[in-house]
Amino acid sequence: MRIFRCDHCGHPVFFENVQCLHCGSALAFLPDQMFLAAVEPVADAAGLWERKSDKSDGTRYRLCNNHTVHQACNFAVEDCDANVLCVSCRQTRVLPDLSVPDNHARWYRAEVAKRRLYYTLAKLGLISAGAGVGAQGDTTAQAQASLPGPVFEFLADLPGSPAVMTGHRNGVITLNIAEADDDERTHRRVALHEPYRTLLGHLRHESGHYYWDALIRDQGRGDDFSAVFGDASTDYGQALQRHYAQAGAHTDWQNAYVSMYATSHPWEDWAETWAHYLHMVDLLETASAYRTSVAVPGGENPRPARIVNPFEKAETDFDALVAQWVPVTLMVNSLNRSLGQNDAYPFALSEGALRKLRYVHEVIQAQSAMAASPAASSGEKEMPASVETPA
Repeated sequence: MRIFRCDHCGHPVFFENVQCLHCGSALAFLPDQMFLAAVEPVADAAGLWERKSDKSDGTRYRLCNNHTVHQACNFAVEDCDANVLCVSCRQTRVLPDLSVPDNHARWYRAEVAKRRLYYTLAKLGLISAGAGVGAQGDTTAQAQASLPGPVFEFLADLPGSPAVMTGHRNGVITLNIAEADDDERTHRRVALHEPYRTLLGHLRHESGHYYWDALIRDQGRGDDFSAVFGDASTDYGQALQRHYAQAGAHTDWQNAYVSMYATSHPWEDWAETWAHYLHMVDLLETASAYRTSVAVPGGENPRPARIVNPFEKAETDFDALVAQWVPVTLMVNSLNRSLGQNDAYPFALSEGALRKLRYVHEVIQAQSAMAASPAASSGEKEMPASVETPA
C-alpha cells in the first residue's frame, strides 16, 4: 500500500485516515483517481465535496453513506453516480446486526480489510477503479474490460443456527465477522494448523476463488491450470476431509506449495497462491513508498537495491518481483525478531511454489493488459453464468 501525502499541506497520510493531523483537512479516498485527497465542501451545494488543491479537476463527490451514517468508511462517491455507497461498500450486500454490541467494530475492521483488497485489485486492473458493482453510466473501456468483482456477506453466528463458515460460492464471499476479533482468529489459526491467518489474508484467499471462476474456468485456461496446479476435477469435499483428517502430516509441503492448506486441493492451492501474490505486490508497494533499499547481509551483491513499485509499469517482470521480495521479507522478519515478535512472513518459497506464483502473475498480467487497452471492449463485458464452486 502506498503512503499518501496530504495534497493541501504535504504531510504524510495513510489509507484509512479521514483527517490530516497536521493541517486538519478532511480526507477522502477518491476511487476514480486512486488517491487519498484533502477535500472541502462545495460552497453552493450541500453535501458535495471537491479536492482542496490546485489538482482539482472540478469533479464533485459525496461521502459514502457508510461514513455519513456509521463513520465506517472514508471512500467518496462521484456525484454523477446515483449509488449512495462507495465502490467498496456497495459490494457488501449483507451486514451483521449492528445493534449487537461489538458487531459495529467487527464490521468496520472487515470493511477496512475489504477496502485494502479493493485497492490492490483495482491497481492490478482486476476490478474497475471508480466503477465497482452497480455504478451508473461508466462507459470507459477500462470499466468495461474489468471484472465486476465479488460481492460480500459479513455474517455473525446466531444462537441455535449453524456456525457461519467463511468461504466463496457463486461470486459471493462470506465472512464470519467473529474472525475480526484477534482472539477468535488466533484460536482458529491454532486449531486449523494455519500459522498465517489474518482478516485481509482471508479476503485475499476467497477473492482467489472468485478469480479462478472468472480467469481460469470462464476463459478456458483449464488445461494450462491443471499442468501447473493439478486436476481440479478431483472431489473437493473428499479432499478437504482427507486434509483435515491428516492435519500436520504434510511434512514436505514446502517443496511445491506456499502453505500446508494449499495441499488440500488444486482450488485451494490456487487461492492460497493468489493470496500470496497479492501479499507480494502490496508489501513491495509499501517498501517502495518508504524508498527502501535492501541488501542481504553477506550476499553476493552487497550494494543495496532500491525497491521498485510493482504497479509503476503496465508489465512487471516476475523474476524482478521475486528478487526484491526475498530481501524485503528477510528484513521484515529480522525487524520483528528485534521486537521479540514472531516472523511476520513465516514462509520460504520453493521452486515449485514460485512456478505457481509465476502462473498467477502471468494470468493477472494478461487480464491487466486487457483492462488497460483502449480497445478493450465496445460494450459491457458479460461474464458467463457462474456454477457453484465450493470455497
